[in-house]
Parts: sequence; structure tokens; C-alpha cells
Amino acid sequence: MNKRSAGILLYRLNNNSLEVLLVHPGGPFWAKKDLGAWSIPKGEFSEEENPLDAAKREFQEEIGIEAFGEFIELTPITQKSGKIIYAWVSQGNIDPKGIKSNTFEIEWPPRSGKKQKFPEIDRGEWFNVQEAKEKINPSQSALIDELVNRLNLTEEQHKKRSTSAKKRDKTSQFDLF
Repeated sequence: MNKRSAGILLYRLNNNSLEVLLVHPGGPFWAKKDLGAWSIPKGEFSEEENPLDAAKREFQEEIGIEAFGEFIELTPITQKSGKIIYAWVSQGNIDPKGIKSNTFEIEWPPRSGKKQKFPEIDRGEWFNVQEAKEKINPSQSALIDELVNRLNLTEEQHKKRSTSAKKRDKTSQFDLF
């Protein structure tokens, strides 16, 4: 059976521009990789776990804050590796500098016998749609496309939504930093 992951694609409207939060994987393998290396905050889950609950759990583990609010399910995608990604979109705003990721341990350098801990993600960043599609794992770009299509806002709607988002963001759980 293929591995499955669940995650949350967080978005915001910043100066009438749609932006999405992506995370960069931590550890020595990913240290010098950029284009195509970024991802939505996500992680694997078991058959027994509800996928949305797993997405919220992974968001908290990788970002360091609890995710709650309105979650809209996106169409699952399959990565090149065969892993199926289940994702939900939610509107919010966090300061990526405040991200506190969990860690993992591996032998590093290889065959050294030394174990080292690394953050599961080493940084997060807001990207506009064009930049995000260059940075994200190519299979996951379909999630961004679906978000854009679901929002399908005219310029006037962007302005209205941006104004209401600013009002809502003042009390949003995601405005913690």
C-alpha cells in the first residue's frame, strides 16, 4: 500500500496578493536544495487516524502552533514516489520566524556512528503563487492550482476579501507571533 500524508495549505491575502505558506525540510540531505524541495506542512498517518486530524497534528508538530478554523478539503494528489497527499486549505497568518519544528535523529555523517538531531523543517516562508509553484515539490503544485481555482476572485473581490481578512486576522489563531 502507498504511504499517505496529510497537510494544511495555509494562505493569506497580502496587499491584494495571494500568498501561501511553504516549509523547507530540515536535515543535511535538503540543506542545499531549494527549487522543488519545499512543501506544505504535512506528515504520514496511519489507517486508524482521521486524515484531517493528522493534518492538524502535523501542522502543530512542524509549525509549533495549533491549527484550527475552517478547513476546505482539496483533491488528493500523488507524488512521484507514489505517496498520496491529502490536503486542506485554511486562511491564516503566521510569522515564519516563529516556527518551532519538532526534530528527528539520524546518523550523521554517514557511517560515523554519531547520531545528530535536525529539525523536521528548517524554515517556512510566504510565497506568491508564481514563486510557490517554483519552490514546491512539483506534484504538490496542483494543490496551489486548486486553491487559486476555488478562490477564483475578481480584483474587486480580492480587495473586499483582503479587507475582511485583515479584520478577521486580528483575532485569528494563526496571528500568534
